[in-house]
Amino acid sequence: MSQPLNLLTDIEGVAVGHATDLSLGSGVTAIVFDEPAVASGSVLGGAPGGRDTALLDPSMTVQAVDAFVLSGGSAFGLDAAGGVQAGLREIGRGLQVRTARVPIVPQAILIDLLNGGNKDWGLYSPYRDMGYAAFKAAVKGAFDLGTVGAGTGATTATFKGGIGSASARTSAGHTVAALMAVNAMGAVTVAEGPHFWAAPFEQDGEFGGLGLPQNFDNRMRLKGRNVIATTIGVVVTDAVLGKPDVHRLSILAHDGLARAVLPTHLPGDGDTIFSAATGAKPLSDPADFLEICHLATLVTARAIARGVYEATALPVPDAQPAWRDRFGILAR
Repeated sequence: MSQPLNLLTDIEGVAVGHATDLSLGSGVTAIVFDEPAVASGSVLGGAPGGRDTALLDPSMTVQAVDAFVLSGGSAFGLDAAGGVQAGLREIGRGLQVRTARVPIVPQAILIDLLNGGNKDWGLYSPYRDMGYAAFKAAVKGAFDLGTVGAGTGATTATFKGGIGSASARTSAGHTVAALMAVNAMGAVTVAEGPHFWAAPFEQDGEFGGLGLPQNFDNRMRLKGRNVIATTIGVVVTDAVLGKPDVHRLSILAHDGLARAVLPTHLPGDGDTIFSAATGAKPLSDPADFLEICHLATLVTARAIARGVYEATALPVPDAQPAWRDRFGILAR
């Protein structure tokens, strides 16, 4: 067994690709499965944007997906799934419908239209092409975090947001991992300080190893009034699970979101978390699933903190500072 990378790609059969445009201040992330994965998801924010999210309900017919897409661009970014579909169709993937194949690619978007990047893209948005580029860039093993892919233009109430990921293994040997694009309306750190709300769950100094502060300032911090925001992401396990249990996994991941961002699930947040099970390892005991749920909460919280910890400021005037711009001397 290879050494874990503390990334979503610690799940065998999962690849991640980014398309990043720093001048646009936006990007796309594709999560691609080697084989269709049983999938579901939960939308708990008040202002979500997505594509094919209804089919993820446990009562719906389609059980599995070929890929997930996370994108910036608000509603314009919904074109990105078409690019990933094109890449999958190109290699013969998709749900067989008589003589046709239809790749199943649910997507969630975040709004990054006000971050200073050049959004004057002309008649058509660039997101379909970026989706295809993200699919073509998808790799197993190590991938970049921070200001890349769907996290390129992400911001939070206090510091630059970005892409984060984390993984864990259960006592029975199942792997659980998350990838999050952190564009929250709320704050990922306590007040304006360096300490992450997710600090109790940190592993091996993955976001600075600073722990929690001695005193807490719990006043609400938002990055703007009437500004739409969201944290979107994916949690995956290699266990054999049915669609209802995979749906439960997404709910537990939202618990992790609530432990890493304060406040969250606001009327202006579009908080959406997809979930999937690749089915590589059967459960040997009912308690195995309970531990998978528990770890789904923890890896989601850790991934969110890493997304902010690893981010860098956009190269545009008056860009939101990154955590490392202020606390870089503390970063390990």
